[in-house]
Amino acid sequence: MEALLAYQDHTAARDPAAQPRLRIEPLEVSIGLRRKACDAIKRAITDMDIYGHPGEIRLDERQLSQELGVSRTPIREALSVLEQEGFVRSVPRRGIQVVRKSKREVIEMITVWAALESTAARLAAARVTAADLAGLRALVDAFKDDPSAQLTEYSRANMAFHKAIIRLGGIELMTSLTETLFIHMRAVRAVTMTQDNRAQRSIADHRAIIAALAARDADRAERLVREHTMGLAAHVEKYGDFLDVAARPVTVERRRRTA
Repeated sequence: MEALLAYQDHTAARDPAAQPRLRIEPLEVSIGLRRKACDAIKRAITDMDIYGHPGEIRLDERQLSQELGVSRTPIREALSVLEQEGFVRSVPRRGIQVVRKSKREVIEMITVWAALESTAARLAAARVTAADLAGLRALVDAFKDDPSAQLTEYSRANMAFHKAIIRLGGIELMTSLTETLFIHMRAVRAVTMTQDNRAQRSIADHRAIIAALAARDADRAERLVREHTMGLAAHVEKYGDFLDVAARPVTVERRRRTA
């Protein structure tokens, strides 16, 4: 804010006809701005195709400041929070980068997600309501048996389905623990959804999971969710070499060679 006011004063000094501006001291809302900036940047990272191309993804404080309409101070504070939460990392002489995982790290994350979501499914079987089941069915039925013509939309619905299973487990800690995993799970699922007819198999698996929950069959719901997610781990193990390419930073030398 101080930098913005200084810029406005400088502009006014150069242009006597410029509209005068009130010099107002900023309110004590830094925590609120930091939280809002943090949430906005986190949403943007979540929506990114972070594994769709090789090379690092850098975040520019100045650009974020301009786009969010706030000074760089809450942006810097938000990025610090996001670094602590594992969404970004600060690299000396390279700035702030979006965190991307290697193939091995992704498989480990999928394994952790499978453990949490399968436990949530077991818990959900005892407490799921008709409205909950209707919500899950809506995420599946919109795409019939083959969502291959609507992969972008189905990718979003797919992750909404899995997040719903976590939520229906009724344990808030599970939701918070999976928040950081979510951006990588979403991005990896979006890429792999186009491979090996996974979209069609995903639809069938989701319907089976819903049936198990509707039958209050905790054992089956837990097993189906675990097998479904670990199927993704097996797929990444077989086809996920692209993740190691994406995990390597693009150096100046590499950029020169490919220029």
